[in-house]
Amino acid sequence: MKISLVFTILAVLLLTGSCGADTEPNNGAAAALMTGADVLVAANFAQLEGRNVGVITNHTATVGIEGDRHIVDLMHESPKVNVVALFGPEHGIRGDAPAGDRIDFEIDQRTGLPVHSLYGEIRTPTEEMLEGIDLLIFDIQDIGPRFYTYISTMGKGMEAAAAHNISFMVLDRPNPLGGDLVEGHVREDGLESFVGYYPIPVTHGLTVGELAIMAKAEGWLDGTENLDLTVIEVENWDRSVLWHELGREWNPPSPNIPTFETALMYPGACYFEGLSASEGRGTYEPFILLGAPWADGTALAEDLNARNLPGLRFEPATFTPESIPGMATRAKHMGVHLEGIRHVVTDEYAVRPVAAGMHVIEAFYRQVPGDEEEAFFNRPRIGRLAGTHRVMDMFRAGSTADEVIASWEDELREFDQLRQQYFLY
Repeated sequence: MKISLVFTILAVLLLTGSCGADTEPNNGAAAALMTGADVLVAANFAQLEGRNVGVITNHTATVGIEGDRHIVDLMHESPKVNVVALFGPEHGIRGDAPAGDRIDFEIDQRTGLPVHSLYGEIRTPTEEMLEGIDLLIFDIQDIGPRFYTYISTMGKGMEAAAAHNISFMVLDRPNPLGGDLVEGHVREDGLESFVGYYPIPVTHGLTVGELAIMAKAEGWLDGTENLDLTVIEVENWDRSVLWHELGREWNPPSPNIPTFETALMYPGACYFEGLSASEGRGTYEPFILLGAPWADGTALAEDLNARNLPGLRFEPATFTPESIPGMATRAKHMGVHLEGIRHVVTDEYAVRPVAAGMHVIEAFYRQVPGDEEEAFFNRPRIGRLAGTHRVMDMFRAGSTADEVIASWEDELREFDQLRQQYFLY
């Protein structure tokens, strides 16, 4: 096993810019932080010289505080780098395809490079796609939950690289949820899927670089034991810090994660994709708004606020899902008036999104009409998202949210101890 952890001794780039909408200006922290892409650029692509490169990437792979230059554009302009092909994940190379839409082969308009889709019939790079490549790079901003599919694309890329004797490099980026938040059930064997590629909990508290090293070392990926893996580390990132204090503008990693607040609530609210209730797609506040045709929003908000969930309060809300190009064109309950709740974050560091999600599910389930009860849980879907059927089975058996939360505590402690062996920060 060869793992190169690349450090730079170059001076911090003299970058300036504005903060994102989610935070007050913090230019000192922003100037100090360097992503793996920033480090690679600061080193003038020395690690890529003489290599034939393929890049798994999307619109989030920007450089510097302002984020106005894409790593692929800079590679393409550099005489030291030969970029052969690009590979696009879910939502496409520019990040504007709705969730679940199949992406086709295209030519990147900015560079003229071929873009192979990894979110269609083919999700693993093929031998033909990899022709002429001896180094495959992954640079995508993840948001931290197991079921966010970019990390699955990374795993498949690692497997393909290993199978074709190609080196693999991860340009690491901060986990927006920080490196301390670990919640949810560890995905069980038999529930492997594209939203559950690794046996990890819903929030794993790892960067993509740490996860790549862990997945290889733990044997979670087929044939990668001899993969030549390099991680270009983030510099000046503290794993206890969440995105809103990094001083960098939020670049939505996918159309339905428009803000950091959305990313924070997504690990718990995404379970609603496995319920008959709406997860808020078809609005401009997906995963912040949750609702159902039969729900009483006022009663839901009162119930949830009485639980005193840390870092959150809830407001009653009404909304009607509609087709929103680039966000949602096939939203659940399209055109139907829904009542429900809006999450209001009062303390980002106190929020436990998956635990909160269990309480929200319980509150909705208490209201579901008898003739809707059987359809409330979509067993295959929520099983894949939760990584277990225990969530559905426990609620149907009358368990409380607190009992569901307690059911993951032992396996979470074991995972937390395991993951610490792979910390880079």
